[in-house]
Amino acid sequence: MDKVVASAALAVADVPDGASIAVGGFGLSGVPNVLIDALHARGVSGLEVVSNNCGAMDTGLAVLLTAGRISRVTGSYIGGNKEFARQYLGGELELELIPQGTLAERLRAGGAGIPAFYTPAGVGTQVAEGGLPWRYDGEGHVALASPAKEVRTFDGTEYVLERGIRTDFALVRAAKGDRHGNLVFNKSARNFNPLAAMAGRVTVAEVEELVEPGEIDPDHVHVPGIFVQRVVGLTREQAEDKKIEQRTVTEREARG
Repeated sequence: MDKVVASAALAVADVPDGASIAVGGFGLSGVPNVLIDALHARGVSGLEVVSNNCGAMDTGLAVLLTAGRISRVTGSYIGGNKEFARQYLGGELELELIPQGTLAERLRAGGAGIPAFYTPAGVGTQVAEGGLPWRYDGEGHVALASPAKEVRTFDGTEYVLERGIRTDFALVRAAKGDRHGNLVFNKSARNFNPLAAMAGRVTVAEVEELVEPGEIDPDHVHVPGIFVQRVVGLTREQAEDKKIEQRTVTEREARG
């Protein structure tokens, strides 16, 4: 089955207002910027995003965030995104902040058909006991707090019950992909991308290099095509457009 779509705009043309979307990436690494820009151009709003963070600098999900298109975020890192903090504390944005490893496993579990699992992460904290502020009222008061979760003891250790995550759509970026949707990621750009791809009911992948079926060694496939419904091949310019979040250089020593 050829899953290649002619453009990013066509690939996200059926994403409606209020859709839940799992998005791969970590900081600026492995972020599906082209698909995110296409969503922004469509004008969809009220999106419920599941992602490690909500964009960095002025790229990635920060594009949708700044435009006020995101209503809820499930993630594990706010970072230095001042606009994210402003919207959250101002009551404009709902945030479910969870441990990073728990987020990864919730996405994987959802994609694997596992409805819930137990983990020791968060036991004895508001993650398990409830009370984490999900939404503020704009005046510094908590308008909506997280509920308490089930905690059970196994072999003398307490574990908290966490639900698997399934989303309407998923957007990911891969270094290489074929027409059947098999994906390969490059080093750190792998990050949350395979997990997001598994969690989406409709997963769209933008690929830096589009190849024919059979050109990827099966042993090298990170995400099999069964999890991917649409593939968008990037232009060379799009594939090479990679920003650096923080650049540090060393001054050259003065020559005598």
